[in-house]
Amino acid sequence: MLDGLFGITQLSQAQTRSVTAENVYGEKGRGGMAEVSETPQPEVERIGQRWDGPNSCARDLGRGWKVRPCITLPQESVTTIMDVKGPGTIQHIWMTVDPSAHRDLILRFYWDGEESPSVEAPLGDFFCNAWKRATTVTALPINVNPTGGLNCYFPMPFRASARITVENRAPADRRGFFYTINYALGPVGEQVAYFHARFRRSNPLPYREDYRILDDVRGEGHYVGTFMAWQQNSDGWWGEGEFKAFVDGDEEFPTICGTGTEDYFGGAWAFGGNFSAPFLGYQDVTSQEQPGREIGRHGNRHLMYRFHLLDPIRFREGISVTMQALGWRSEGRYLPLQDDIASVAYWYQSEPHVAFPELPDRDALEVV
Repeated sequence: MLDGLFGITQLSQAQTRSVTAENVYGEKGRGGMAEVSETPQPEVERIGQRWDGPNSCARDLGRGWKVRPCITLPQESVTTIMDVKGPGTIQHIWMTVDPSAHRDLILRFYWDGEESPSVEAPLGDFFCNAWKRATTVTALPINVNPTGGLNCYFPMPFRASARITVENRAPADRRGFFYTINYALGPVGEQVAYFHARFRRSNPLPYREDYRILDDVRGEGHYVGTFMAWQQNSDGWWGEGEFKAFVDGDEEFPTICGTGTEDYFGGAWAFGGNFSAPFLGYQDVTSQEQPGREIGRHGNRHLMYRFHLLDPIRFREGISVTMQALGWRSEGRYLPLQDDIASVAYWYQSEPHVAFPELPDRDALEVV
């Protein structure tokens, strides 16, 4: 990840491109060409996006003056926002939309014409935001800034093509969806792996079951990050559980086992405060919004992330990842928790990958 900074002095034959609502295919010399017109641009029709007609804000200035800065995502439908040929590498993604839509909008990324996406997650959770709120995150690969500017710097190589879609599951159109996807056309080495991300949710987690962040990954690669959105359903400390990574055929016992939830996310002793750092972070969203609210209360909602950029968990055959949900009960005994837990796992691997199970329906993902 840091090679991008240390290699900034090196000349390259790569060609920089940018996909936006005004240049939907990222073509050279075609940015900002939308016209104030009832007639849609041919490329907008070709990619299948909705044309909202003339932008009245630009009526006096016309072409070249922010005519189509954003798009509308029609209700209960899928919209393609990127469809380009390779080889190349996505270097930066920026998006923003009202946070109330974070769980209704599903991101999917497809590499090289694959039918099963390599990335599938609700928009907010992919960018380490959940609970339908804009939360500032100052990590290196995921950066969320006021007010709701969603940024991703994970490099995403592709050889033949890259396609990104957004599904709007809500029964109403979502207006004001902004996006910019910056990428570079250029060779992709033989040993370069593909980026993957997968969302899960258990609400509530069944009693005495470990929460499964990731499973059924086969092939060679490396695990690079975990995001978790956690609502506690009982009072007290909820983070005694262990992080476990089962690598290359591990069965009952893992190769990697942590000492506690807050320890895995870089904190200690029940966190004791919010923080957002380059690789690790934790925030109690509820106590931030309700000053004076006691921490460790049932109903409190938490966000946590850890990015293994300098310490990737490498696997040759496959990997599965779990987190125990463990609190305290009477007489100093552990309490297996039945909390509302969601997560996104981030990893790189060789293709093909095992197809993800179908996401649960909108009601099963809803934040209420």
